[in-house]
Amino acid sequence: MGPQFDRKNPFIIGLLASLGAAVAFGLVWFVVSAAQVLTLLGLAFFIAVGLDPAVTFLARRVMPRWAAVTVIILALLGVVGLFLALAIPVIVTQATRLADNLPGYMQQLQSHNSTLGKLNARYHIVPDLQKLLNGSGGSSGVTSGVMGVGKAVIGAVTSAVLVLTVAVYALADMPRIKRGLYLLSPRSRRARMILITDEILGRVGGYVLGNLAISVVSFIGTWVWCLIWGIPYGLLLGLLVGLLDLVPIIGSTIGGVVVALVALSVSLPVAIATVAFYIIYRFAEDYLLTPKVMGRTVDVPGLVTVVATVIGGAVLGIVGALVAIPLAAGIKLLLHELAKPRLEQM
Repeated sequence: MGPQFDRKNPFIIGLLASLGAAVAFGLVWFVVSAAQVLTLLGLAFFIAVGLDPAVTFLARRVMPRWAAVTVIILALLGVVGLFLALAIPVIVTQATRLADNLPGYMQQLQSHNSTLGKLNARYHIVPDLQKLLNGSGGSSGVTSGVMGVGKAVIGAVTSAVLVLTVAVYALADMPRIKRGLYLLSPRSRRARMILITDEILGRVGGYVLGNLAISVVSFIGTWVWCLIWGIPYGLLLGLLVGLLDLVPIIGSTIGGVVVALVALSVSLPVAIATVAFYIIYRFAEDYLLTPKVMGRTVDVPGLVTVVATVIGGAVLGIVGALVAIPLAAGIKLLLHELAKPRLEQM
């Protein structure tokens, strides 16, 4: 067979170092280039892990797993479809009304005696709108703006379809994914890894289901409030607040602002009362509802929840804010199970 290569040879050392650097550079380049796709795939697996407890519950007691997955996905699509069915006619109606009243608004902007005219004279609304529409290239600015909006819509739809498709496949094949993950550990440590992994996945599922429960409460509260005060589009606004409330900390606040703006169409006192209602609701959700729900599901202190959400939102935006709390719960569990025993032995 001949003598073995001398691994201490300078040429061999330099070659291996160069190959290692090339592989590291290739991995970094791959992650940076595919960052958006990897983020969407991570979101899809997060959704699948979060919905897995509900699917497992139905599969064990009521129906086969494929039927349980179908029921859960159809329920989610039904909520989104109901929101779109309510939102699209409202948007079309308001856009048509705006287009019909646009000449009158333009006349008021040109008149120095009207409120809009005074605002235009002070803040230069019309020149700014003209610059925004025309850009630096005349009519090409409008064309590029329309094309940009079209690309953004197509990109959002494509991302949603990708996330939904991967989430459905991952949810249907979750037991096999777990078994494959368990086999990556040595046999001597496999039992402990199974326990820790199941606990982490259980906390992720508990977080998602707990977050959905809080969103249902915000949906019902908004709908009832709109019915009491006669605020239009109550069901639509309730669904909007419920969906936005899935984003921790800022979701329900943004939804409350939208509801308060719509309440202005009723009267100013109703809008003020709506703002007060959402301030009280925010305190109740942050200090009463969320600690009880999340304390039982993810076992993360309130300070860690806020810090993790802020950092996750700064790094990955809405996706980071969504996954920050269960990720913090997983890190807390690993530190408690792995790092703490070693520190106690030192």
